[in-house]
Amino acid sequence: MRMSLCMIVRQEEKALARCLEGIADAVEEIVIVDMGSTDRTKEIARQFTDKIYDFSWRDDFAAARNAACEKASMDYWMWLDADDMITQENL
Repeated sequence: MRMSLCMIVRQEEKALARCLEGIADAVEEIVIVDMGSTDRTKEIARQFTDKIYDFSWRDDFAAARNAACEKASMDYWMWLDADDMITQENL
């Protein structure tokens, strides 16, 4: 089973690395859709993937999440929020 991780983020420099460190080895692809970060969010994301896309916020989380999932290319996809953490036990 090949899995894409799809995330929507904005101003997540404090949480993103911890989230991605916990899941990066369990997925084949990481897709990040950024909704206008001005902090180091994109810089941190680049340490894990080159699949980083900009999305103009439309006051609609579903539209942002759908934009991220449309970029997934693996057999299955999942999403996490930047403040989520997957433990080794739960992988």
